[in-house]
Amino acid sequence: MRLSARQPRQGLTVSQALINALQNPALYPHAVTEFKVIETHISWVLLTGPYAYKFKKAVDFGFLDFTGLAARKHFCEEEVRLNQRLTRDLYLEVLPITGSENAPQLAGDGPVIEYTVKMRQFPQSQLLGEMQTRGELAPEHIDALAERIASFHLQAPKVPAEHPLGGAEAVMSPVRQNFEQVRPLLAEPADLQQLDALEAWAETSFERLRPLLEQRKADGFIRECHGDLHLGNATLLDGQVVLFDCIEFNEPFRLIDVVCDAAFLAMDLEDRGLKGFSRRFVSRWLELTGDYAALPLLNFYKAYRAMVRGKVNLFRLAQEESDERRAAILRQYRNYASLAERYSAIPSCFLAITHGVSAVGKSYVAQRLTEEFGAIRLRSDVERKRLFGEQPAADRERLTSGIYSAQASTATYEHLHRLAAGALQAGFPVAIDATYLKEAQRAAARQVAENNGAPFLIVDCQAPEALIAEWLTERRAAGKDPSDATLEVIRAQQAGREPLTEAEQQRSRRVDTHLTASLDDLVARMRNHLPHL
Repeated sequence: MRLSARQPRQGLTVSQALINALQNPALYPHAVTEFKVIETHISWVLLTGPYAYKFKKAVDFGFLDFTGLAARKHFCEEEVRLNQRLTRDLYLEVLPITGSENAPQLAGDGPVIEYTVKMRQFPQSQLLGEMQTRGELAPEHIDALAERIASFHLQAPKVPAEHPLGGAEAVMSPVRQNFEQVRPLLAEPADLQQLDALEAWAETSFERLRPLLEQRKADGFIRECHGDLHLGNATLLDGQVVLFDCIEFNEPFRLIDVVCDAAFLAMDLEDRGLKGFSRRFVSRWLELTGDYAALPLLNFYKAYRAMVRGKVNLFRLAQEESDERRAAILRQYRNYASLAERYSAIPSCFLAITHGVSAVGKSYVAQRLTEEFGAIRLRSDVERKRLFGEQPAADRERLTSGIYSAQASTATYEHLHRLAAGALQAGFPVAIDATYLKEAQRAAARQVAENNGAPFLIVDCQAPEALIAEWLTERRAAGKDPSDATLEVIRAQQAGREPLTEAEQQRSRRVDTHLTASLDDLVARMRNHLPHL
């Protein structure tokens, strides 16, 4: 019989006595510089200095069952296999523990009493969660996370269409399980009332999203993902951001929609008070994957992920005897439940477009709107190349043909406007990063806003010509920007641009991109007009 979450079944192995006995340097074939124990609700991790040894607790939470030794061996092997997809030199091997609980041996002779995952140890101070606590987490770490996760998702094996996981009902099953498992752990009427409201919202959202959920499976977006993406499972290793500790114990938690995987990290960043970083991550992940069709699912999955974390915290109530610790666990749960509640709020939207020549700072302005207001940034340079590929080498220096022909430019703006309409309909504000030098382009964008009942703003980006030339040189030297513009192209843009009409000027705000105060003023003005963002 599968036990409830209130009283997970506990086995006799991987006890505190075994962990204590393993803290003997003579047991290891390598130097030991320290012993430190980290405990979670399902694992023990023993740090030795050069290596870490991870043990699975003999528990059954319903969604995982580690009570049998054979099961623990299997899931140790799965942990190594799955995590080696993300990093080859962190998860090393599975080793047996022999001997007895009080006199264990590492890979010794005789019957096996336990199994452990041997890992390369890294400084706990390099965990991105620890770096965030110290105030050291930076935008470049968020961008690296987005790039690593997007690359992983694009390469992850697709779940076959005939597989039972990934369909709408399979998606909703763990969402419902959250509410079933959390409810018996709560006693306060206010907590139970909030849980009922969240459950009702989840059910109505599911019915609305059901066709999209089925389409996502048909389109191949259900893949073998990580399943547990948060800052505590990411670290700096040899100067690179590395992801680890993916879900090995439950296929339904791992064979999921890629946006559900990404939503976990977005939620985790918001829970830590890093709303701007969360928005930056989502925008960059979307830009890299092109998966804008997933936007209607994002808040649904973020709310689900918040409840997962809240539930996991509550599971420790049965393992804690201290009233103070139990109160802290309940506070953590309530923080996650309140976060999930915020995802159910009716959103406010706008459509902002940039206006200005290449290298004037439009991307920086659009990025700021992303981090301040949660706008989905759509970049013409990225979407043009997604549509048409790279510019042919023969046309690199004169951007008037190939992917920059008039026909290609028209198609690019039409594509941007379709993406913008989809994002607005999903409840997200939008910032389109493009030159918008032609009145017809701006009019088409304004029509998208009007069709979707969203305020429309033209951000008129200006900077001295000398600075534009300097920024262009720096950008080309870095070699990371998707734009192919040259100084000659910029001069041609300046000569051929169509000025904002008098009517457009009423819908525009000038930003001098070389002056921080100018962009700050724009943000303040927008916040006054859109206080709910």
